[in-house]
Amino acid sequence: MATSKSIYTCTDCGGTSPRWLGKCPHCNAWNTLTEAPAEPSGGGKNRYQALAKSQPVATLSEIEASDYERTPTGQEELDRVLGGGIVAGGVVLIGGDPGIGKSTLLLQAVESLSQTVKVLYVTGEESGAQVAMRSRRLGLAGDKVRVLAEIGLEKILATIEAEEPDFCVIDSIQTLYSEQLSSAPGSVAQVRECAAQLTRTAKARGCAMVLVGHVTKEGALAGPRVLEHIVDTVLYFEGDTHSSFRLVRAIKNRFGAVNEIGVFAMTEKGLKGVANPSAIFLSTHTEPVPGSCVLVTLEGTRPLLVELQALVDSGGVSPRRLSVGLDRDRLAMLLAVLHRHAGVATGDQDVFVNAVGGVRISEPAADLAVLLAIQSSLRGRALPKGFIAFGEVGLAGEVRPAPRGQERLKEAAKLGFSVAVVPKANAPKKPIDGLTIHAIERVEQAIDVLRGLA
Repeated sequence: MATSKSIYTCTDCGGTSPRWLGKCPHCNAWNTLTEAPAEPSGGGKNRYQALAKSQPVATLSEIEASDYERTPTGQEELDRVLGGGIVAGGVVLIGGDPGIGKSTLLLQAVESLSQTVKVLYVTGEESGAQVAMRSRRLGLAGDKVRVLAEIGLEKILATIEAEEPDFCVIDSIQTLYSEQLSSAPGSVAQVRECAAQLTRTAKARGCAMVLVGHVTKEGALAGPRVLEHIVDTVLYFEGDTHSSFRLVRAIKNRFGAVNEIGVFAMTEKGLKGVANPSAIFLSTHTEPVPGSCVLVTLEGTRPLLVELQALVDSGGVSPRRLSVGLDRDRLAMLLAVLHRHAGVATGDQDVFVNAVGGVRISEPAADLAVLLAIQSSLRGRALPKGFIAFGEVGLAGEVRPAPRGQERLKEAAKLGFSVAVVPKANAPKKPIDGLTIHAIERVEQAIDVLRGLA
């Protein structure tokens, strides 16, 4: 009797190896190879479909550069992240923690789109009755929303061909399986094959499609990394499940800008867009408190005001450096710069930094605000009311300019802030009404300004 062959597949990149190895030879990740039966070669004549009719070779300058036609989803914050709406034939992958609101948001979007285009909602995790219960709870009519409860890829593709929808939601890609593969649903091979087949169908039929994906313990999208390369747009649903606010962030977008965010509030009637997201990232202190500094950050094209809080306390033999919403390694670097160039020692202190509201800040323009919040907490003196700061700090102690500084300052002035410490290169040529600006070039100058204000 012939023995069935096994193959080892990497859970990170989807690469394969004929034998087990401690490190994946494709992406160099450790302990990610899992054993599974080898898939038979071939797979039928119709396994792969043509994306579209082949086009002749043309000169780039002669090709008409036309913009994509977009259809609004009815959710303004979602449209902002997508770049203005859905694109025919575009495939979107959205991931997030369980229960954070992915299905709720997409069901609301499907309801809005059903008034103008044909839609199809494919659910593999819930029954049709469960989807109907959620729809009733959200107050959605659903009279034009077509629903299919199925996990078989071939049946889903046949339904898409029969229904001819303009917009389709697959909830979720990890539950689907193809009969041409013998592995279980959710495996690397099944996820990769199902996503590829659905993407080909979307491109060939001009159907906009959204794939819902699971996430790992680390918060990354589960399945092979090739899944993110197949699709056109990758969205992450962020936020604490204990909070009523949710963030949708674009990580990849072939049809729009990346790093855009949409801010939603979870209500009894579903997710509602937040018109002024800066309000949820600012604490409501009646009086200024030590260790608090407001940062004007950029999320895509939108300036946001976020409160950064720092707590400096006496530590033990090995002081802790902990940050929430900010890079921990960058915090350690900033503390070294603060000590070397401004003479502020925190070597024997525990330092904790937090971005209010659960937002994650990755841009280096937050450096100056972090240092001023740490100095405020260490000295026990609050920053003046209406104080903001932004700027990148270098290892030599210089304060570098942040991009689009004028927009940041105008947004702060619009919300009633009156004092700003910014890099000299970001100082406006014309004064801004109601805003006193202190332009600085080095970290020690910022500390001197802070001592004069406190």
